[in-house]
Amino acid sequence: MSKKLFIKTYGCQMNVYDSERMTDSLVSLGYDPVATPEDVDMVILNTCHIREKATEKVFSELGRIRLEKEARAAEGRPLLIAVAGCVAQAEGEEIVRRAPFVDLVFGPQTYHRLPELVREAERKAGERQAASGGRGTRGAGVVDTDFPVESKFDFLPEERHASSAAAFLSIQEGCDKFCSFCVVPYTRGAEFSRPAEQVLAEARRLVASGTSELTLLGQNVNAYHGEAGGGEWGLGRLIRALAEIDGLERIRYTTSHPNDVDEELIAAHRDVPQLMPYLHLPVQSGSDRILRAMNRKHDAAAYRRVVERLREARPDLALSSDFIVGHPGESDADFAETLKLVTDIGYAQAYSFKYSPRPGTPAAGTDMQVDEAVKSDRLETLQQLLNAQQLAYNAASAGTVQPVLVERTGHKDGQLIGRGPYMQSVHFTGSERLVGTIVDVRIDAGHANSLSGTVVTSEWGGVPGFSPRNPDHERAIA
Repeated sequence: MSKKLFIKTYGCQMNVYDSERMTDSLVSLGYDPVATPEDVDMVILNTCHIREKATEKVFSELGRIRLEKEARAAEGRPLLIAVAGCVAQAEGEEIVRRAPFVDLVFGPQTYHRLPELVREAERKAGERQAASGGRGTRGAGVVDTDFPVESKFDFLPEERHASSAAAFLSIQEGCDKFCSFCVVPYTRGAEFSRPAEQVLAEARRLVASGTSELTLLGQNVNAYHGEAGGGEWGLGRLIRALAEIDGLERIRYTTSHPNDVDEELIAAHRDVPQLMPYLHLPVQSGSDRILRAMNRKHDAAAYRRVVERLREARPDLALSSDFIVGHPGESDADFAETLKLVTDIGYAQAYSFKYSPRPGTPAAGTDMQVDEAVKSDRLETLQQLLNAQQLAYNAASAGTVQPVLVERTGHKDGQLIGRGPYMQSVHFTGSERLVGTIVDVRIDAGHANSLSGTVVTSEWGGVPGFSPRNPDHERAIA
């Protein structure tokens, strides 16, 4: 009998990918994914530990779900609750202590074991229900936050449950950099790269199911060093191999570290047309003193040199980045260096945050914390500059014609929404049949967070959106 599964995903694209693979793993137990949490049989919170107060947000959500679980138990309809991801990895014991109604806690390295974990959680939940006469929701749950020796990717189902024109593909996990502010090495473990043929095989299956754009994922994705034919491939070599897959129109990757941008990867940006001219390259600060305190292992000048080499290879490259303001010890002069770097480089978009301590990280233990009001003022100043750069970049797109991958329909009648090569959201009017295809769009205006445009009507029969570069268009419009 089919059971309903709802997964709430927090945080990064890696978690989105993980949630999709959890769904794949649970198909064998009869669980079907649904878009809302109403009247479901199982809820999984796939958590992220990067953002501020991440743990408390999870407990707040658990409090709301607990009421539903208790009501369902009284009716004899059990609701299974699971907490997954990085908060589960870091705070597993605390979750069990504060939320004993949770049935299953598992970390990001163990979800290939999910079917057996769920079966065990279902068994224990049934025993509690029977022992309490239908009223019990508390008791010993199932916890698995180990770092297994085996790779989870070797045990996941080959088939992906859902397919779309744009898909994520995890190629690397973990990080060996140990930035002072970051919990990733502790929650995701050491760097691990999937074998190249395993990645290529999953990519081929995705393309065969209708995917035309792949985003390669990793906590430190350009540190990829996957086994291949008795040797190792870096990310640049892997991208070239992926580009040979017939039907794969676009390749992206995230997130990168400046120290791992090598000549092979730069050459791929120059030579591989499927590799989109957009790169998320976090720098975090423009101050060398703060970069040392962050243990970033590069200085501002090294970051600038990497950007210069990339732009020489691909002059139209759009850059994105991450910034943290108020890292312990940051002075006004340090912050001014960050503003200077942003001004000098120029970003198409960026993400910026106030520093917040993460338990167990080196920066959390220092007595040089920056006042919250100072952090807030600095963040506002930085975001004003970044927002102005993003608006200017978008405005400069007006008048260009861009190939846009149509991802979905919009809220307005006839509205379509897609992504251009430079990762900008583009909205325009067109037939719903264009969803999943790449169409040429003339950009009419650039806005703060998106572009608006008009589908180009070509000379080929006057068919809106038809492009001779993409044979799939003919089938989509027919």
